[in-house]
Amino acid sequence: MKKLLYLFSFILFTSVAFSQEFTIKFATLAPEGSTWMNVMHEYDNAVRKESGGKLGFKIYAGGVAGDEQDVLRKIRLGQYHSAGFTGVGMGKIAPEVRILDSPFLFKSHAEVDYILDKFDGEFRKAFEDNGFVLLGWAEVGYVYVFTNKPITKVRDLDGVKMWMWEGDPVAEATFKALEVKPFPLSITDVLTSLQTGLIDGVYTSPLAAVSLQWFTSVKYMLDVPLANSMGAVLISKREFDKIPSDLQQILLTDGKKYLQKLTELSRKDNDKSLQILKRNHITFTEPASQKDAQQYDEIGKTARQYMVGKLYSADLLQRLEKALADFRTEHNGAK
Repeated sequence: MKKLLYLFSFILFTSVAFSQEFTIKFATLAPEGSTWMNVMHEYDNAVRKESGGKLGFKIYAGGVAGDEQDVLRKIRLGQYHSAGFTGVGMGKIAPEVRILDSPFLFKSHAEVDYILDKFDGEFRKAFEDNGFVLLGWAEVGYVYVFTNKPITKVRDLDGVKMWMWEGDPVAEATFKALEVKPFPLSITDVLTSLQTGLIDGVYTSPLAAVSLQWFTSVKYMLDVPLANSMGAVLISKREFDKIPSDLQQILLTDGKKYLQKLTELSRKDNDKSLQILKRNHITFTEPASQKDAQQYDEIGKTARQYMVGKLYSADLLQRLEKALADFRTEHNGAK
């Protein structure tokens, strides 16, 4: 009986293994055990089940495939097929999508959700025109400024040795509008640079500040979101087109479902991380006055204008800002 059970298990395993016709090689910087990876495994399991084992992911986690630029190059060479990207990676594919990462643009999750829904088709087309298919948005979350001196007014940033993600045009435009000269560094060099004093200011989400241990080398957080950082899971259109239409639909439907779940969990994780920061003696600061708060909004508008013609068109910016203004009027500043 025991031998028969082993034989049955072997036959079942091999039949499932050989029935899988399409394997999507997926790369991500997220480590195993993270919320990101937990949801990706759920997504993979659902796709395998609904496709009858014909379709599934092979996941390369923890950055083993390289950083976003490495992964993008390898996808174009056909070594990988799909990946999770932040705004920096998405911008290498469809620059106009970086408008979503613009500084001081969004003031609530409701606004983010509304704009993503309204412009979803337009952004999907931008990806497809550049050889990729959007499987789902995966929000990183609100990004805040962390420093070693309190920031309440814009000019308090004078003298701060602020880090900037090397090669990020949105960060360049933001710091130009803020009249701050940043220190461009790879994200992997940030913690060491904080510890040695090469820099004393960074920007990131609360979850990343905790996960990357950056919070251990700063004292203050400006409690005004610098931006809402977007992410997405994309697949090479060349690879996507090899998949039968019924399996494509499973991939898209489950992608929307599970990556929306990831966004919701990410928002909760960021809220929890804010409490961790407070418990670890990070002091939260706010604009000194309403006039100072409004100055951040004006800086956001200036930075967005800097990016017109470089990342996106004036028409797209105008339509998106109008849609946002209309939403705020209708919902009376919904939070």
